[in-house]
Amino acid sequence: MPWRPWWKPGSMNRTDGGPSSPLGCSLLPERRLFGIAACAGVAIGPVFRTTEAPPQVTRHKIHASDIQAEGARLDAAVLQSRKQLMKLRSRLAVLPEESQGEIAPLLDAYLQMLGPSRLLRGVRTRIADRLVSAETAVMEEANAIAATLTAASDDEHAAGGHAARQAEEVREIGRRLVRNLTRAPFRSFAGAVQGAVLIAESLRPSDAALIDPARIAGVATEEGGTDGHTAILLRALGIPSVLGVPGLLSGLRTGVTAVVDGVVGTVILNPDSTSLSGARRAVASFARDRQRLSRLRRLESVTLDGVAVSLQANLELPIELPMVAQSGANGIGLLRSEFLFMNRDTVPTEDEQARSYRNVVETMAGDTVTIRVLDWGGEKEIEALVTAGMVPELIDSNPALGLRGIRLLLRQPELFETQLAAILRAAHAGPVRVLLPMVTNVAEIRAAKAIYRRVADRLRERGAALPATLPPLGIMVETPAAALCADVFAAEAEFFAIGTNDLCMYALAVDRGEVEVSELYDPLHPGVLRLIRMTISGAASHRIPVSVCGEMAANPDMTPLLLGLGLRSFSTNASAVPRVKQAVRGTTISDCERLTAHVLQQSDPEQVRDALKVFGHSSAY
Repeated sequence: MPWRPWWKPGSMNRTDGGPSSPLGCSLLPERRLFGIAACAGVAIGPVFRTTEAPPQVTRHKIHASDIQAEGARLDAAVLQSRKQLMKLRSRLAVLPEESQGEIAPLLDAYLQMLGPSRLLRGVRTRIADRLVSAETAVMEEANAIAATLTAASDDEHAAGGHAARQAEEVREIGRRLVRNLTRAPFRSFAGAVQGAVLIAESLRPSDAALIDPARIAGVATEEGGTDGHTAILLRALGIPSVLGVPGLLSGLRTGVTAVVDGVVGTVILNPDSTSLSGARRAVASFARDRQRLSRLRRLESVTLDGVAVSLQANLELPIELPMVAQSGANGIGLLRSEFLFMNRDTVPTEDEQARSYRNVVETMAGDTVTIRVLDWGGEKEIEALVTAGMVPELIDSNPALGLRGIRLLLRQPELFETQLAAILRAAHAGPVRVLLPMVTNVAEIRAAKAIYRRVADRLRERGAALPATLPPLGIMVETPAAALCADVFAAEAEFFAIGTNDLCMYALAVDRGEVEVSELYDPLHPGVLRLIRMTISGAASHRIPVSVCGEMAANPDMTPLLLGLGLRSFSTNASAVPRVKQAVRGTTISDCERLTAHVLQQSDPEQVRDALKVFGHSSAY
């Protein structure tokens, strides 16, 4: 089915100049500001500013006789918050499926925190033990939990900074509860004219969820970045957005014309006639580009010289499955199983896990699902594991180098065996692969294989339905040690999946979340590229398949380089699949190999980047 815009004509990617002048051009001087491109697209429309007064909360003590009354106030605020979130959830029905797949998991996380959660238990304890008001207890407990999670977010690896996002979720529920306790009004977009550009100091995820894409054409804020829930929701809604724009609100007047370019990350206020004409052309160009990508969904992922390339999707939550189907991916190359363990008080049982995995496998209808077993680490807060005594309550001083991945699972064989049993049972419903995280030595692979076979034998003895051949057991290559020993590991593993995010972090000793050194985090560093080449060579020595996941796999500019290195299987976020497919279909393997041979002779990441740019324009090496 050809792509058609789902917003109302005249709302998104608006092309009129707003009310600034009869010609759509302002008589005021043009201001061009720069920020972070959060959602691709171009919007033109009149500025709509909205503010939200902070709730007035003063820390004060209560009497012991007031504990019950404060508990009742808290219960009422929880109930009201749940009603508000359920109302937000009901709005999902009018959004496209890919948008529902992004927003629903966030609302589910919010609703779970309003149930029997660590947050509410802590709030009630503070009210009773410290004799503080409900709103004071909520603020203190939410801030304490968020601070713990933020301290644990040093390792922004393949899970996409989950600890930092969890901290954001806790703070958001805390703010909602406080507003309901103090009866402070929420932000409103009711006054926005159709086609307006929303400009604010910041937007919370719950604010973004209230935005009607049929009315708001674009969004720009002074604060924010690409990784937070607000950016995710704006992308789900398909609203062109630029976040983190310094000086955006300075001297800004409601009603003036604004151009938001979510492709390059610019905001133009009071555009002159030249800028306005360019923006209108960009609107038309972006719409054509979207149509072209949508048509790629049903086309084969094959190079110009006939080499097939497998494009699969990463999956964080089962509710994202509709997005995978719409992307044109031919399987799931990385199912992160951590979702089953998050936001709950107890470790999921074998039956619970089996049902969840089976649902994913059956939905994929014959396409392979690669399930990565639990990759817990100090940066992921999984309260159920702490409660069960399976992991330490204190966070490692350096979580990236501590007890995580396969290291934990081998120390907790019952946890590991339960998950393997659930995966094997689900494998009866369709093709599955099992992926081991954070492997650094061959002994870990051998130990995992022994447990894997033991679990399979036990299941057969009890009459469980299993596939005739056990699903392949592979490893993540995400440390220099694994890449350097790839030929040895390939003799034990049945497939490799290269995790470029962690591989880059460990190879360069750089945490991309640390502002002071983030510029050193560069996947095009020659050292990283050589580790990838060694991994592919090691896999070839034993003729096992190798795929790539992480940010490199999702970047179409890097697709020719990865193809030239010998990769023929990519796993990306679902939204990146069409653009990567476009890159695959626009090149030849021979050209990619010439590019890669040239790149591997370079000694500096900038030289590599320049070579990719030249190739992108000429495809001639």
